[in-house]
Amino acid sequence: MDDEAVREAARSLPAEPGVYQFQRDDGTTLYVGKAVDLRARVRSYADPRSARIARMVERAETLDFAVTDTETQALLLEANLIKRHQPKYNVRLKDDKSYPLVQLTAHAYPRIEVTRDPDEGATAYGPYTDHGRVETVVKAIRETYGLRGCSDHKFEGRERPCLDHDIGLCTAPCTGEIDREAYAEDVAAAKRFFEGETGALADPIEREMERAAREQEFERAANLRDRLDAVRAFHGGGGEAVASRGGERHVDVLGVAVEGDTATVARLHSEGGQLVDRDQHTLTAPEGEERVADVLAAFVPQYYAERALPDALLLPEDPGDDDLRAWLDAEGVAVRVPGAGREAKLVDLALKNAHRRAGGRDELSALRDALGLDRRPARIEGVDVSHAQGKAVVGSDVTFVEGSAETGDYRRKKLEEENDDYANMYRLVTWRARRAVAGRDDRPDPDLLLVDGGRGQLDAALDALDDAGWEIPAVALAKREEVVITPEGTHDWDTDAPQLHVLQRVRDEAHRFAVQYHQSLRDSVDTALDDVDGVGPETRTRLLRRFGSVEGIRAASGAELRDVEGVGPALAERLDRRL
Repeated sequence: MDDEAVREAARSLPAEPGVYQFQRDDGTTLYVGKAVDLRARVRSYADPRSARIARMVERAETLDFAVTDTETQALLLEANLIKRHQPKYNVRLKDDKSYPLVQLTAHAYPRIEVTRDPDEGATAYGPYTDHGRVETVVKAIRETYGLRGCSDHKFEGRERPCLDHDIGLCTAPCTGEIDREAYAEDVAAAKRFFEGETGALADPIEREMERAAREQEFERAANLRDRLDAVRAFHGGGGEAVASRGGERHVDVLGVAVEGDTATVARLHSEGGQLVDRDQHTLTAPEGEERVADVLAAFVPQYYAERALPDALLLPEDPGDDDLRAWLDAEGVAVRVPGAGREAKLVDLALKNAHRRAGGRDELSALRDALGLDRRPARIEGVDVSHAQGKAVVGSDVTFVEGSAETGDYRRKKLEEENDDYANMYRLVTWRARRAVAGRDDRPDPDLLLVDGGRGQLDAALDALDDAGWEIPAVALAKREEVVITPEGTHDWDTDAPQLHVLQRVRDEAHRFAVQYHQSLRDSVDTALDDVDGVGPETRTRLLRRFGSVEGIRAASGAELRDVEGVGPALAERLDRRL
């Protein structure tokens, strides 16, 4: 690649964190790098900083990239790609150490420990970049829940508890000081923490800190305060974990972007809890309304027919193909459509990569010209409403900047319960508009407001904008016809029109975010479980202790549900059908 080829490649890249690879046409990776801003970093290779890098750029023929949500993810993905591809121009550590993980072993009484090589069948979380913080958190878990950290040799055949029990680090299951059921509940609490529920560990530490302060044990209170800070910061900056359930060492995550007659599938692959690889594939998109589902139903059997199946597949939505589901079940592949937590973040990342790969044209300039806007709509907000016959009514407000999701500017709103889509849209847009006019919203005004719906929803949104005095352009995108509706009329653009694609991405994300929030409200304990015949307070408690949340119950198999005391085959079937 010459300097102009590098600049041309850089122009098509997003200004986001990620990883890039200089490659040969035969797929050989010459160099892997990470960047806070992919576009700026790759552009710098037009003027290489060393003779070695200049030779690498000269020999490279193509450039590949993947966006990530954070710089930490870029760091970890870069390290794992270097290990996998052994690129000639990267500096490689000879000891090839990996980042630490936390594992809960598959023993009857699981052991918790920090490791770089998880045991077979263990539940592993990680990788993490801050080893010291991981050690602090594991010690806090042991002090709070008493999970053992000893080897099998020390655990077996004991007649009295060891020193760990004496100093409060272990509840001594080895000598029967705690029964198996109670120990399993403590293990479940630890798992909830590593899967993103910070309060599972932070809340008991905070209570103990307050008790120590009341009893004037100020040194202990100070130590607990420092530990609480580490625990609360763990999920925000400790690392990007791929939580692998027991026995799931290979997990694939798929994201789909459909533009016109072409679909892009992005695949992320993790091994033993580490995100190690990703790739993209292009398909001819099928016709029909459920297009993402159709793409998944076609891609999965074609791709995996000649490849090893993973232990689990994480998907953005259910393919809705009974034959495909039966095949995957027979092969022992767990299929999940996560709605929240770290698995949902991975699906979002795969979707982000799919949309980036499918794009590449200046969609926003095309949108400006097609709608006759005064300026290029670099910032677009999308709004949607979700409810179930007027119950659990919620609104979503998502933001895209330069065609990419700006998740930090997402907002959501619980609305009055009324089975009227137009009234609900009016309330949602009124809430956003009044906050903007009063200066109570810390986000910039968008260049365009996109309403998920048809003429009625757009008219409701325009009325809300007028009543609040917020002057921004607004259009709507109807789902089935894919027709863009403006105050002046309608646009029926070609399915491969770039300006339509960017609106579809915003619309789809607003819809997904609204449905996710609506589902979380319906999944509250007093609705999702209490509505199931046969689930009383005791059974509900046992289910939540075993699986941690309604989402965990939803993901459980029938056999796992029947293992819970009080849940027979009929109730397990009702739970599966209801959730």
